[in-house]
Amino acid sequence: MENIAKLLDENQINSTVTKVLSPINATNLRQAHEMVENGHMMGKVVIVNK
Repeated sequence: MENIAKLLDENQINSTVTKVLSPINATNLRQAHEMVENGHMMGKVVIVNK
């Protein structure tokens, strides 16, 4: 993981994350599911608990 973080920080690799939702709750889970289901996502949607 440290190597991956370093490569991301140095722009040697790119993340496919395009949307981050927070916190983990029913509303954000529904929103993420709807975005993927409707085909409106290019990349990845991530739900994090901050």
